[in-house]
Amino acid sequence: MTATANAKRARVLWAIFGVVVALAVLIIAARWFRFSEAGAEFIGAYSGSTEPPAGTPVGIAPWLAWQHYLNAFCIVLIMRSGLKFRSGKRPDAFFVSRRVKPGERPRRISIDIWLHQSIDLLWFVNGVVFVVLLFVTGGWMRIVPTTWLVLPNAVSAAVQYLSLDWPMTNGWVNYNSLQQLAYFATVFIAAPLAAISGLRLSTLWPMNPNKPWRYFTEGAAKIIHWPVMVYFVAFIVVHVGLVLSTGARRNLNHMFGANDGESWFGVVMFALALISMVLAWFAVRASVLKPVAKLFGEVK
Repeated sequence: MTATANAKRARVLWAIFGVVVALAVLIIAARWFRFSEAGAEFIGAYSGSTEPPAGTPVGIAPWLAWQHYLNAFCIVLIMRSGLKFRSGKRPDAFFVSRRVKPGERPRRISIDIWLHQSIDLLWFVNGVVFVVLLFVTGGWMRIVPTTWLVLPNAVSAAVQYLSLDWPMTNGWVNYNSLQQLAYFATVFIAAPLAAISGLRLSTLWPMNPNKPWRYFTEGAAKIIHWPVMVYFVAFIVVHVGLVLSTGARRNLNHMFGANDGESWFGVVMFALALISMVLAWFAVRASVLKPVAKLFGEVK
């Protein structure tokens, strides 16, 4: 193992150690506040959730369950391809698109970047469909805050989670305020930032853009793109952890079965979804990608 690899490993271990220590300190502080007189009064005043607006739909629609799966599937492959071409290893193949404007040189990219951009496009289309359906069906009222009371209630929910005395939440009817803010930030802030910065870094971005886009440099896009990816990883880890630890069977029925029962249907669907993601993770190799990429350009 090289000195560089050792240094990277040491940084990762120190980062993990720092996260564990910080989490332990937060848990101790939250438990102290949660069971103090002031903390009890605060949580008594702000339970951790707000009343949903009138007309808010109840439950998870089947289209939303499918959207949830497709979104997760795309994100897994986006992270897989992104980590692969960031590893610095020489790619197994290169892709050259047939779509070249007169006077422009063909852009050659690694097949891993081609996969990353292709899955990005599918993820973007899926996201547009999701947002449109969200507003058409009124589902936006479940994740868009409509009152400033969401802020103190989100703090209350965070304290309850960190104190390990978790808030009582029924996601089939209403998300708690911390969930609402997290979903709002993910859908309407993080996802657009990922899409815009990813477009700037892709070969789809024009070589000579017009104002004001010419001031959106590649360096600025990189500053945005990597932290957003880290946010998505952190969100997924926390999200999946809470789903599995706060009533896994019922939560998975909500998310993958579109029902509020206690059957094993959601667990089975989640298992199938997980298997498909694992298979896709190992399937995206050059031998598999080359025939597909040749449909859209030249592979060398």
